[in-house]
Formats: sequence, structure tokens, C-alpha cells
Amino acid sequence: MNGSPQPAPGKIERIFTTLANAFPAWVVVGALLALVEPRTATWFQPTWIPFFLGIIMLSMGLTLTWRDFTRVLELPRSVFIGVGLQYGVMPALGFLLAQAFDLPPDFMIGLVLVASCPGGTASNVVCFIARLNVALSVTLTTLSTLTAVIATPLLTTWLVTHLSQNLTGQAIEVDTFGLLVNTFQVVVLPVTVGVLLNQYFHNWVRKVTAYTPLLAVLSIVFIVDFILAAKKEAILNSGGPLIAAIVILHALGFVLGYGLSRFAGRPDGDARTISVEVGMQNSGLATELARSNFPAFGLATVPGAISALTHCILGSLVAGISRWVPLRRDQ
Repeated sequence: MNGSPQPAPGKIERIFTTLANAFPAWVVVGALLALVEPRTATWFQPTWIPFFLGIIMLSMGLTLTWRDFTRVLELPRSVFIGVGLQYGVMPALGFLLAQAFDLPPDFMIGLVLVASCPGGTASNVVCFIARLNVALSVTLTTLSTLTAVIATPLLTTWLVTHLSQNLTGQAIEVDTFGLLVNTFQVVVLPVTVGVLLNQYFHNWVRKVTAYTPLLAVLSIVFIVDFILAAKKEAILNSGGPLIAAIVILHALGFVLGYGLSRFAGRPDGDARTISVEVGMQNSGLATELARSNFPAFGLATVPGAISALTHCILGSLVAGISRWVPLRRDQ
């Protein structure tokens, strides 16, 4: 990175940053509009989802340098505990909740995908607002996102196969290789492009990074609102158990992420950061993987949309609590 001092952000940059930090309000207001007046969201086309998801991933990549990838060596215990809980606690909860609520195949697939996805970029914003360890948050998001190329398809295949066998007596076939390729395309490629641009065109990237978080936030809102509007009737008619399962999934993700991190000896600040990372999933990725890999299950995209709304609301509450509750001084 360039060692020259960073210029103070201008008025427009501060406005864009403030708007990006208000992402929970954007999601909630957009979701309400989509459900009350679907035409506010149905202009969006499903074929645009990969493009807008690419904007989200590219925006994350533009904030990263190769230096960020070496932080795993500086914070090894917190990083490995965080990623381990991300791909241990959440998929296990998704599996158990899908069984407990006896979800139909479409919702079961969507819930498993949400539970098996990495942490989302929104978690970095929440950690910033909550005054937590942002460096650790970015490192966890980055590492869990790269791990998702292998972990998400394999976990999804295993859980969906077993759940469908248990719930219906007939295993659903999953195209694991297709999931691997699709995850690579929508995750690794745009993140890598962002990192390379930041590495070799840093001065240019520095001028636009104040604006890209808002673009990422709006991309999430567009995807979520479209799914909510397009699947409105299905959500209202049969969404009760699904909504309950998703709320419990994320709430327990926050709670267990913190509790197990503290049990493993992590400082309070790191444990709170890990809690946010575990509790907030990349719901946009889950939605796209459901759309492109499970076309026979048209409602599999619904859990991702509900998940985005849910974890933004819970994340906002967690950020507020964390700002008001002082960090504990560990002995």
C-alpha cells in the first residue's frame, strides 16, 4: 500500500459513508415496501442477481490488500475459532432447525444454504458501528469467504442429502461440482479482482472506496427486496415456521459465537467480533446459489431474503448493546 497520509474525507464521502452505515434501515424499509407494494421491487430481474452479488464481492475486495491475508498469522486462535464456529455451529443449527420445524424441501434447501454460507460484508459494518475489532472482522469475512468455495458446496450437499432422506424418505440429488464452480465465480473472482485493483491501482481505488460500500448495501437491498416481492404469497402463506427457524438460527449464531469464543479463552472484544461474524451470513450468496443450482425448487431463494432482513435487524441490536456495554477486562 502507499505509505502517504490519507486525505481527510470530503463532505460527499462522509455522506456516502453515513448512508452505508445505515444499512439496517435500508434493508428494513426496502423489505416493508416490497411486501406492501411489490411493484417497488419487481422491476429487478433475477438474472441480475449474479452481477449485483459481484458488486458486493468486488466492493469487499477493493478494501483488502495482501497484508490482510497475513493477519491470520497474527491472530491465529481468534481467526481459526471464528471460522471453525462459522462452519460448525451454523450448519449444525441449520440441520437441526430444518428437522425441528419439518420444513418443506424448498425451505430446507434455502435454510441449509444460508447456514452453510460465509460471513457477509454487512458484519464488517456492524463491527465498525459497535466499535469492535474491525481488523479481525475483515480477516474472518475474507477467510470464511475463500473457504466457502469448498466448504459451502460440500456442507450443502451433505446436509441436503441427509435432511431430504430423513424428512421425505427420498434423498435430493445435489450438483456438488456445479455448486463449486458457481461459488468460485461469484466469490473468488470478484474478490481477487478487487484485491488486484487495490494493489496496482491503489490511488484510483482510494478515491472510490468511500462510495463502494453504499453500492454493496444497495445491491443487497435490491436482491432481498426482489425475492420478498416475488415470493410474497409463499412467505405469507407458509412462512411462519420458516421465519421462526431463521430468527432462531441467527439469534443462536450470535449467542453461541460469543459464548463458545469466551469458553475458548478469547478476549471479550474478539468474542463479540466473532459473535457478529457467526451470526451474520452472506445471504445474497445463499440466494444466488439457490436460484442457479436448485431450479426445481423455486422457493429455495426465500430463506436467503428473510435471512438478510433478520440478521440486519439482530446485528443492529447487537451493535447497540455492544456500544453501551463496556468491554470486560480479562484477567
